[in-house]
Amino acid sequence: MIADIVTAILVLSGSLLALTAAIGIVRFPDTLTRMHAATKPQTLGLLLCLGGSAARMTHSADVWMLLLAGLFALLTAPVVAHRVGRVAYQEQRLRDSLIAPDEMETGEHD
Repeated sequence: MIADIVTAILVLSGSLLALTAAIGIVRFPDTLTRMHAATKPQTLGLLLCLGGSAARMTHSADVWMLLLAGLFALLTAPVVAHRVGRVAYQEQRLRDSLIAPDEMETGEHD
């Protein structure tokens, strides 16, 4: 009974976060804000859904697979976001008002 409630709360909250991330990707005006919507709430939503699923699993091998899927998402989302940000910067597809000092141009951060 309590496991069902915990599972429902985790899966529903994770689904809501994933939905808000999808809406943000569609609605936000530029690359940096879309990149934020694609990584942070979507990854947390996935982890909540995986946690809710793991609460109902009976075999430990299934839980380990869910844990590996969550770990993979945590490792790859920041790398993809960084690469998208770098490409957007190199292609000059950013709004000037979003980046005050241009640290990449001065060579401080390579």
